[in-house]
Amino acid sequence: MHFAASNFVQRSALSPLYRRQAMGLLKRQRFASTASTTNQQAMAAVTAGAGKFNPEPTDATNEPAYKAHFKQTRVTTNESGEPIWENPINHAVYDLNQISTMEQTHHPITKMHERVAYLAVQALRTGFDIISGYRGPGGAMTEKDWLNRCLFLESVAGVPGMVGGMLRHLRSLRKFKRDYGWIHTLLEEAENERMHLLIFMNIKQPGYLFRGLVLGAQGVFFNGFFLTYLVSPKTCHRFVGYLEEEAVKTYTCLLKDIEDGHLDAWKEKKAPLIAQTYYKLPEDATVYDMIKCVRADECNHRDVNHEFANLDQKTGVSPFVHGHH
Repeated sequence: MHFAASNFVQRSALSPLYRRQAMGLLKRQRFASTASTTNQQAMAAVTAGAGKFNPEPTDATNEPAYKAHFKQTRVTTNESGEPIWENPINHAVYDLNQISTMEQTHHPITKMHERVAYLAVQALRTGFDIISGYRGPGGAMTEKDWLNRCLFLESVAGVPGMVGGMLRHLRSLRKFKRDYGWIHTLLEEAENERMHLLIFMNIKQPGYLFRGLVLGAQGVFFNGFFLTYLVSPKTCHRFVGYLEEEAVKTYTCLLKDIEDGHLDAWKEKKAPLIAQTYYKLPEDATVYDMIKCVRADECNHRDVNHEFANLDQKTGVSPFVHGHH
């Protein structure tokens, strides 16, 4: 009797423990079953989706098949299969009829910093003419001569806007003050000049000697302009204004040579695709039309820099900021 009672007490004490263990085991089995079903459904959905939106090559081990995905492009192309590219930086697009003739303006020299800037441009122009063998309009310049001159000119012309924009950007950060639109205008100018270079490179690829000359000129000009801008940004903007006046003269002479029949090929040759896309030119646009657009850009840079030179360098507001929207 005593043994039976003792056995009953032990079973009564252990029963709740057994029940808890059994319930825990049952819950784990039920959860594992549910999770497995959910995972299977999710994997099925992913597999179905992958098959729908990203079909895999039929033979993923075959080299052309697994490379097919990486060769797919999302870039819009034209009828010839060439990519259609849009420059993300705002820039002017012209009516060819309105830019057939452009006024060659000259800012009068009345102050000392203007005289310094003008003399520096004339010295640079003289040296550049001697090195490049410039002989002016009238048929003495061949197509190769004009291309070399344009390429070298644009490789240098893209420096001032970048230097000015960079220094004004750093000044804005350092002073904790706004720049009032100067940075955007100057960087747009630098990008526009770079695009001119890329456009002409689609007509002629420079050789190693030419590239070496550009490398040296860029190093000297960048550092010189950088140091001068730190001392007198007003002088630098006036310098660029006078430099752009010379660029307008150069492109006007080039257009005259084309019009006079000395470069007949450029009046018939189709403008590069990059120029057509950048300036929104019609498909039948020629190199002659393209150069008119480049000259119009240079006129714009001329006026912008002369206006910047007139403004207060610390508190002046860019009147061209509306063009960035």
